[in-house]
Amino acid sequence: MSDRLYIFDTTLRDGEQSPGCSMNIEEKLRIAHALSALGVDIIEAGFPVASPDDFQSVFRIASDVKGCRIAGLARAHPKDIQGVADAIKPAGDRGRIHTFIATSPIHMEAKLRMSPDEVVERAVMAVKQARSLAAEVEFSAEDAGRSDDDFLCRIVEKVIDAGASIINIPDTVGYMTPDEFGLKIKHLRERVPNADKAIFSVHCHNDLGLAVANSLAAVENGARQVECTINGLGERAGNAALEEIVMILRTRADRYAIQTGIKTEKIVATSKLVSQITGMPVQANKAIVGANAFAHESGIHQDGVLKHKKTYEIMTPESVGWNTNRMVLGKHSGRAALKSRYAELGVDIDDEKLNVVFERFKSLADKKKDIFDEDLQSILSADEEIDMERIKLVSLHVASGTQDTPVAAVKLDIGGDIFEATARGDGPVDAAFKAIKSLVEPNGKLLLYSVNAITAGTDAQGEVTVRLQDEDRIVNAQGSDTDIVVASAKALIAALNKLPNMHAREVHAQYSGV
Repeated sequence: MSDRLYIFDTTLRDGEQSPGCSMNIEEKLRIAHALSALGVDIIEAGFPVASPDDFQSVFRIASDVKGCRIAGLARAHPKDIQGVADAIKPAGDRGRIHTFIATSPIHMEAKLRMSPDEVVERAVMAVKQARSLAAEVEFSAEDAGRSDDDFLCRIVEKVIDAGASIINIPDTVGYMTPDEFGLKIKHLRERVPNADKAIFSVHCHNDLGLAVANSLAAVENGARQVECTINGLGERAGNAALEEIVMILRTRADRYAIQTGIKTEKIVATSKLVSQITGMPVQANKAIVGANAFAHESGIHQDGVLKHKKTYEIMTPESVGWNTNRMVLGKHSGRAALKSRYAELGVDIDDEKLNVVFERFKSLADKKKDIFDEDLQSILSADEEIDMERIKLVSLHVASGTQDTPVAAVKLDIGGDIFEATARGDGPVDAAFKAIKSLVEPNGKLLLYSVNAITAGTDAQGEVTVRLQDEDRIVNAQGSDTDIVVASAKALIAALNKLPNMHAREVHAQYSGV
């Protein structure tokens, strides 16, 4: 067995399928560039036939992101497979078509309504078509964890003969235990006659909290590709967390003796970027990337760490990037320092864009003493959202006190016209939201309102995450400012801008002219 494990990152596909985690094309590009810089081997850039935006994002990533393979997901249907082939075409021989079909009895009977023979026939057809269109084909047996081993052996042998060089065995619903899953991989590799002609991969979900453990059990039994996401993002309870798998292999090299190509010192920066863009905060006690991952409060622990770090730290904070958590930039810092820091964070900024970002940086530096990496990510995101703004915040005034009902007066630029509204609320944020939503249609149902301090101190930027639902569409957006009410208004407006067919509501709107 090779001592090299390939890291297949599906943050942009499976991760985006988390409710409220939809990303626009520019946001996906930022993450894809960060993943490439992190050293992942394969980026699953999306599901091209899901929507025109999904196709365009995969196409852009295939065109712009270098240094790794670019995959697109396709059902075992000719239209899907052709769509992926067209989307990954700019990647050339770095492109991969990832096609799948369900193989468990419950999926074949209840969902596909197909016989096992029909499923094998469809899988072989799909792989042959994909192989004629791409340099590399991966086949996934959806819900392999609950599939019959004899049937799995049969379909795996057939698709390898048809041209699949990567065989993915997903625990789609997170049902397996590590010993069961490890044995499944072992038996497949031993029983499938042509198993040596393919790399075996795993994709484990975390419904029972076993995604990482199951992935490692598979690696111990010969799997040499792991599909995972940054921060464990994904449907339902999420996927195996990339950062955990990579650092387990590195920290316990004595047990696994398996290498990855991940530049581990970039893990924290990538985690923060994904969290900031998706609006999914990382819990403080999350392994590797949580704020408390290297924090020590117990007196006994503190005493031990002060005497020798290895008493309570099995890896160094610097090894995963915590040493780059703070960069002291302030109002006296220049463009060169700002550009250099963005480069260290994996963000390449040309001179024209730097000028715009620098003005935002200076404006923030006038409000607070030190600028942190999280501030820089927030500044960049705000800059990238400018082009997609149909609603712009012109001004916001809020009056609130212990003896008064909070009231907010807002002025918005909607499609070039200025509208004003005033509203009362249970608090200053509630009043501001009511004023803003009185001016636009649709205005969506508020599913989530979350506030986080981006950095420490009373002058810290507050970052607000807002999740809205309009019919079947769920959107997620952030806003940041040293004034939390302004940050809240920015977040709501950013979310409204993502809703389709957004326009000014004529009823109740006071038109003020241009």
